[in-house]
Amino acid sequence: MNPVRTDLLPVILGADLNCYNVARAFHEAYGVVSYAFGRYAIGSTMYSKIVRFTAVSDLDNEEVMLKTLTDFAASHEGKKRILFGCTDDYVNLIMKNRDVLAPLYAIPYPDYALAEEITKKDRFYEICEQYDLPYPKTVVCTKASPSLPEPMPFAFPVIVKPSSSSQYWKFPFEGMKKVYRAQSRAEAQAIIDRIFASGYSESVVVQDTIPGDDSHMYVLTAYCGDDKKVRSMCLGHVLLEEHTPKGLGNHAAIVTESVPLLYERFKTFLEAIGYRGLANFDIKFDSRDGSYRVFEINTRQGRSNYYLTAAGQNLAELAVSDLIDKQVSEGTLYGENEVYWRYIPDSVVNTYVNNPALLAKVKALKKAKKAFSLRYAYDLRLNPKRIAYTLIHEWRHIKKFNQYLGRKPD
Repeated sequence: MNPVRTDLLPVILGADLNCYNVARAFHEAYGVVSYAFGRYAIGSTMYSKIVRFTAVSDLDNEEVMLKTLTDFAASHEGKKRILFGCTDDYVNLIMKNRDVLAPLYAIPYPDYALAEEITKKDRFYEICEQYDLPYPKTVVCTKASPSLPEPMPFAFPVIVKPSSSSQYWKFPFEGMKKVYRAQSRAEAQAIIDRIFASGYSESVVVQDTIPGDDSHMYVLTAYCGDDKKVRSMCLGHVLLEEHTPKGLGNHAAIVTESVPLLYERFKTFLEAIGYRGLANFDIKFDSRDGSYRVFEINTRQGRSNYYLTAAGQNLAELAVSDLIDKQVSEGTLYGENEVYWRYIPDSVVNTYVNNPALLAKVKALKKAKKAFSLRYAYDLRLNPKRIAYTLIHEWRHIKKFNQYLGRKPD
């Protein structure tokens, strides 16, 4: 740990696992407690000694969010404040109001106009074409033209998902999922029609299903300095994802790896588009041609961001050194340190990961004491409520995986 920074004040919008991972990075690096605001309390940050949470019921309202943050800054003058968001909505509000917030907080996110363009999946794929970033074969449906083409350029089953995740969640409906898998044209068209009927108005993308289970997935996190140069990149090889309807795709267990080709391609992409701040990419290995195909970019840290900190690229240090301490970049730090991170019990990993080589790597990393979980020793010490929450959290995930996967995959 660095010397305690009494001048530093991290502020986080959100209360979920993402929030806890960011707060843990700040506490490990600087010994500071983070202040968090959210619409309601969530277990991930309850009973924690490293997060001071305040519920603000309408925090996703722009005026409420701005008043909350400006009032907080006014009551904490003299501190070096830095602001993180943990959902697309919160980060969008931060970026949209950069002119108001930047004099009060350091902001580790890109410009709003750029983020608006690249987070819409259909537009993102157009940009990927320019920078040799493979992505799944895709058909785009709009509200004005919702019908699937005939014939389809790829076979069923297909993946169906909204182009704009942030708008999609504002129009809830029965049976809503983060991502859909359709076995036939009729099923895919019914999903598309249901999404548009909810009030959602952006496009819907329909994609070729890339074969392979969760262990074919990767997550790449990058930090770009205020000078728009890539300062760090760290790649995680996903072992398991959540399989609940609204949590589908959330990374639950990761081992870090190094794939220089990906580092090179995504660094070129980020610097070419003039990106700054945190970026997070979901990628899948396509065994049919040996390519790595990108699904989307998130203009923020992912909820599984602690894998980055565990691997030696502390999220807090990256942002503070750039935005507060104004340290000059000395090139790009590439993730080379292998670690194992999870927020589910090892029993779930051992049951549902169907890759002997990855399980052997997990075992070796645990033996080498390079394994990390939600259990943060400082936060558990003399804190029975936090211990109880952690145990209950793990037990619930055993139940969830048993419910939605039910058995070890073939």
